[in-house]
Amino acid sequence: MDETLDTLPIGNLRLFQARNGYRYSLDPVLLADFVGTGNWKRVVDLGTGSGILVLLLAELTAASELIGVERQAEMAERARRNIELNSYQERVRICEADIRDLGAEITAGWADLVVTNPPFRPPGGGRIAPDDERAAARHELAGGLLDFLSMAARLLKYGGSFALIHLAERLPEIFSEMRTEGLEPKRLRMVHPRMGEGARLVLISARKGGRPGLKVETPLYIYNDREGDDERNYTDEVLRIYGRG
Repeated sequence: MDETLDTLPIGNLRLFQARNGYRYSLDPVLLADFVGTGNWKRVVDLGTGSGILVLLLAELTAASELIGVERQAEMAERARRNIELNSYQERVRICEADIRDLGAEITAGWADLVVTNPPFRPPGGGRIAPDDERAAARHELAGGLLDFLSMAARLLKYGGSFALIHLAERLPEIFSEMRTEGLEPKRLRMVHPRMGEGARLVLISARKGGRPGLKVETPLYIYNDREGDDERNYTDEVLRIYGRG
């Protein structure tokens, strides 16, 4: 395997990644921070990729059992190696399965938290990457938004929480389909590239069987006003989230 070994400032987590395939972005880091350190015991990450989000939640929360679900065999194996590399195999396991058909892999109602950083775009939404890992991470080639929401609702216990990061432009669709699945939106945070620019991403938390009532949190800005879309120009809040502030 042609890989790199990278270190995250958060807990000094180490991560094997494909050198030329899918590599993690800021998105799972923002989602892990948004989820926070709640009283979770059982956590499922749908579409875990190389395992970064489930590792972050193992580091940031006291959850005793965490499961990362990944369809692609090579990605699932890399996620397992990352779990072992960071000595979390007692709490975290990787389930190689399609999120549309978990069958008996995870019992319905098992989780009190389900998270996902799913593919953002439908198959016709822009150019599909030639690399299988990146293509599956960006486009809904093996399950769309409704599939992720439907499985999240099935896995959650009544009153359990669901959290995701997605495109802001799909917010009406997300809210509509969440409610169809019995997931009531409870928290919303818009993510803007910088102050004065429109939101591109959205962080949402919902509760299974929750009552209506949405808390809209302060916007999150990724970059400072000056030019430059790289980590040297992150805002103080993003640096804090990333463990560098």
